[in-house]
Amino acid sequence: MAIGSFVLVLHGHVPYVLKHGRWPHGDHWVFEAAAETYLPLLEVIESCRAAGGRCPITLGLTPVLLEQLSHPYFKERFPLWLAEREERAHRDEQEFESWGDAHLVSLARRWADRYEQLNSLFSAIKGDLPGAFAQLWNDGQIELISSSATHGYTPLLLQDSSIRAQIRMGLKTSERVLGRRPSGYWLPECAYRPGGPWTPAVGQTPSRVRLGTDQHLAREGVKFTILDAQLFRGARSEGIRTHDGYLKVGWDQAAWDVGRVWRSVLEPHIASTDGTDTDLSVFGRHPEVSEQVWSGQVGYPADGRYLEFHKKHGSDGLRYWKVTSARAGLGEKERYSPEDVHGAVFSHAQHFCSVVRGILRQHHERHGREGVVVAPFDAELFGHWWAEGPIFLRDVMLTLNADPEITVRTASEQLAALPADKVAWFPEGSWGAGGDHRVWLNDDLKWMWEVIYHLALA
Repeated sequence: MAIGSFVLVLHGHVPYVLKHGRWPHGDHWVFEAAAETYLPLLEVIESCRAAGGRCPITLGLTPVLLEQLSHPYFKERFPLWLAEREERAHRDEQEFESWGDAHLVSLARRWADRYEQLNSLFSAIKGDLPGAFAQLWNDGQIELISSSATHGYTPLLLQDSSIRAQIRMGLKTSERVLGRRPSGYWLPECAYRPGGPWTPAVGQTPSRVRLGTDQHLAREGVKFTILDAQLFRGARSEGIRTHDGYLKVGWDQAAWDVGRVWRSVLEPHIASTDGTDTDLSVFGRHPEVSEQVWSGQVGYPADGRYLEFHKKHGSDGLRYWKVTSARAGLGEKERYSPEDVHGAVFSHAQHFCSVVRGILRQHHERHGREGVVVAPFDAELFGHWWAEGPIFLRDVMLTLNADPEITVRTASEQLAALPADKVAWFPEGSWGAGGDHRVWLNDDLKWMWEVIYHLALA
């Protein structure tokens, strides 16, 4: 008997860096993301399919990222960069041989083989990463969603016209590149603001009544987005959907109507600024599940056996060391041992699945309802920042596929199977520190918003 579902959401975004130099904040940034995250994601999906399972990732590819991955310059230069990395590995191999270090020699050969393999995969998809993901979407293997045109931080934008343009052009770009219009939308930093009186963050512009983020998304036909758990905790009951239609309820119903499980991130809600029924559903990011990966204290990527991200052999070089310890300085890092990570990845994947399973079972036993664990992450965490991340995703998906109590779905599949039945007003906030805007609006960044507001009024 099913006790609930699991939805994995990956947010893919790289600022526009093509033709802005090479390393670290130029072409190489998007090249690394493609080599370490997006090509490996294709491998993960194929591995699951070959094993008889599904990997129904809900993958957000921002318009900025899509424009880069589909650009002729990227398609031409990326294979050359992969070849350069392969040659770099061969030079390292020769250097390590001169040292008489057989272990580092084997690691260098491993890098060379990997870059050759990635170049072959890129050639096999004819250099079209967006097209490869679009084909998987068309085949029902995954779901692709859109985002803001320039990744603008929606709640703080000065004009409603700017917000409309971000959403409208974002969706149009996704449709142009992918061939279909996504129904899901990733709000940059999961940042949201309800409609109502609004005072600009900086400057002397007077307060006024603004549309809510939910209203903008609904007007453009968006069917779902993701919000942070803190916003769910502050939600206010507005209405319920029944077999007879929409029923308006009081703001206090969320407190006593425990059977409907208001404010739970395990239950999608319908977002509504003005209390009317809409078609915009919101999923909640589950904090405990996210913590297993994100946390600097207990997160899996901090395990000492995994590849160290920060230490490289030479400028813009390859990585040959392991995390060793979170307290170890770069000079104290020990050499990486690939044979040690398989057990670590398997163990962490099983632990992650047990956390998901426990949360869903508790929800089902307490409320008699099938919940959904939604786990949103930045896509580049898997592969780019955490080298073993794609293998972890593969093991998680295969494990949950084999669990008769849990259904692995895309976000749209989840809504089709179990539509949201609660309409709620959500407060302002984001998934940043403190759940508010402090990460993106503070004394160090105030000048930037002054410039943005000045340009918006020009």
